Formats: sequence, C-alpha cells, structure tokens
Amino acid sequence: MVRLDKFLCDCGVGTRSQVKDILKSGRVSVDGKVERDGSRKIDADTQTVTLDGESLNCRGRVVVMLNKPAGYVTATEDKNDPTVMELLPEAYKHLELKPVGRLDKATEGLLLFTNDGDLLHRLISPKKEVPKRYYARHEGAAGPEDIAAFAEGLVLGDGTKCLPAKLEIAGPGESFVTVCEGKYHQVRRMLACRGLPVTYLERRQEGEITLGDLPRGQVRELTEAEISTLL
Repeated sequence: MVRLDKFLCDCGVGTRSQVKDILKSGRVSVDGKVERDGSRKIDADTQTVTLDGESLNCRGRVVVMLNKPAGYVTATEDKNDPTVMELLPEAYKHLELKPVGRLDKATEGLLLFTNDGDLLHRLISPKKEVPKRYYARHEGAAGPEDIAAFAEGLVLGDGTKCLPAKLEIAGPGESFVTVCEGKYHQVRRMLACRGLPVTYLERRQEGEITLGDLPRGQVRELTEAEISTLL
C-alpha cells in the first residue's frame, strides 16, 4: 500500500505541491471515483488510478547508475556549470530522480540516482556504513604508515575527524580508498593530509554495486536484485 500523493509523484505527474493542486481540482480518480485526499492508501497492483481519465502506470522505485565524466557538478541545478541531471536520458527526467550523495566536479565514476527517499538517506548515512571504493592517482607513494593512519581514522588539517577507512596500494602513485561516509572532498583531503595530493579520482563501487563496463557518460538502471543488496 502507498499514499496516493506519493504514487502520483512517483508516476511523474508533478512535484508534491503540483500533485496537491491536481488532487484538489478533482482530476484524479481511484477505481472510477474522484479522490482528493492525497493521504489515502492505495494498492497500485490492484486498483486503477486515472488522471483526466487516463490510467497511470507507475514504475515505483527506480535506481539508476551513471558513469559520471569530469566537468559536471552533482546538483539538480546550477547557474554556472552543467549538472549531472543533464546526463540522464529523457525517459528518466520525469521521475524526480535525485543524486545519491555527491561527486565533485573533477571526480569521475559511479553515481547513483533514485526517487526513493528512504533508500537515498540510507546510502548517504554514515551510520549505515555503506562502503564506497575509489581509485586514485596521486603524487608521492603511499606506504604502510599511511595504511595504518587511514585504518585508525584521520584527523584533517581543519580538525575534521574521519571514520576509519581502508587504503590499498595499487602501484607507484596509485591507491584504492574505501570510505563509509561522504564528507566534503573527503578522499582528496584524506590523501592530501598524508602528503599524497590527488591528480585523478574515480569512484568504482558503492556497496556491492560496481561500475563494470558501463561507458563514461552513460547510464543503466539497476535490477531489483542489485537494489536489494543496497537495502
């Protein structure tokens, strides 16, 4: 069962405020009867909801993965820079998808979008400890003492305390970093704190979801099985 107003929003009918006005106007019917109460619970699998006489087929929860290229900011809108929303195919733009967390303008790689607010908050909450794995190229070479410092939990130059994280040496000037939180420019700042300024950064994995062979700038929808691993 789901609230009627949420069902309408998930179907892309409009924003919450727009849906409220649409309901008030009597344009929505449930099983042939006009319904103005957005809080009413409906069974989307067995009941018929229409808008202006047209049946609505709501897709429900959607999770999309983007392989983000550099040059785009993670925001729903921005006055100065192109946003990641511009990379979503037209078919997804009416679903009110929101970015899950944030990748800075220069960082590439895995970025999830969803219309499920509960899932979004779960994935960005440090309390849930959803791991996010990054590949970094940086100046200098990481060593055992850096691995130990990450595992203990770094304190950045401005006093910001980071949760314990995992640093893996991938080669000279290359590392993998796994964190379970998403502070501002966190991975870049953590490596810089150890004298390893980042020259390139890419997120490769979130939870059990990996980039795989998804081309840069392209998107794909997650399967229900993949979404269940995030839950």
